[in-house]
Amino acid sequence: MQRKKVVDKMSGVTIIKIKAEDDGIRLNRWFLREYPSLSLGRLQKLLRTKQIKVDGKKAETSTRLTAGQELRLPPLDNEKAIKTADNISKNDADYIMSLVIYKDKDIIALNKPSGLAVQGGTNTTRHIDGFLEALKFENNEKPKLVHRIDKETSGILLLARNRKSAEVLTKAFREHSLQKTYLALVRGCPQQLSGEINLPLEKIGEKMEVVKGGKKAVTTYKVLDNAAKKYALLAASPLTGRTHQIRAHLEALGCPILGDNKYYGNERVRLKEVADKLYLHAYKIDLSVIYGKKTVICAELPKYYKEACEFFGLEYKK
Repeated sequence: MQRKKVVDKMSGVTIIKIKAEDDGIRLNRWFLREYPSLSLGRLQKLLRTKQIKVDGKKAETSTRLTAGQELRLPPLDNEKAIKTADNISKNDADYIMSLVIYKDKDIIALNKPSGLAVQGGTNTTRHIDGFLEALKFENNEKPKLVHRIDKETSGILLLARNRKSAEVLTKAFREHSLQKTYLALVRGCPQQLSGEINLPLEKIGEKMEVVKGGKKAVTTYKVLDNAAKKYALLAASPLTGRTHQIRAHLEALGCPILGDNKYYGNERVRLKEVADKLYLHAYKIDLSVIYGKKTVICAELPKYYKEACEFFGLEYKK
């Protein structure tokens, strides 16, 4: 079923009626699926200046849409055309294809390197979204972004190869039905070797902080190995989807992620023996709930991450 859309030819403003199957979807995830070239920063600005409204009211990226609501959009076609121009160099095309670790008729999985943004923004011109034209393969349309990971985080990033899979994946991420496992190299070691961090989070300034009455945030973890409890390798799985959730939760646990300036201060500059990177890697995602059979994708650790584990004497145990 096509979504109902009304366009004012004079102003270029579009009114879209939210479909039943999009009931409960976060606003930012809806835009990620429908307007994958619109950066998160640009979306936030449009919301802040009330150019995008829900039922005539100001909204936020975290706003949950309800079936039947009317979404007001300003003209976005020109910006979209600029950002999706097919001007990818052969080197960039070869590079993005080298990141593919899984592909079938519905999805593509990339092993995203640390330092490469998923979408563009202020002073960010090189990003995954700008390379998607090179990942059409046999399809006529480029794949769609259905979720994000932080620029400095490495690991699995899923792309939908068609509209149906985009809807299925978006729904799965929204309902947190996909089990995701991150590997985090941290300073210190939790007293309990496995457990659940259930601490509400709220954005304070540029950071997510543990705040009483904040938004529910739950992360499970397991210690895979430790070096005299001074450093440890953890497997962490977010059961909710808050921004910087694992980073903020591990810092609150007293075990900040190595290389995380936002939650770790400048300690990493004193560790000259390891690469100046964020040691958080999206290692594994279980898609069994979507495929109806055991389907797990894993992304190999970056070379610098393996070298750091070797330096600290940490071994990953399956």
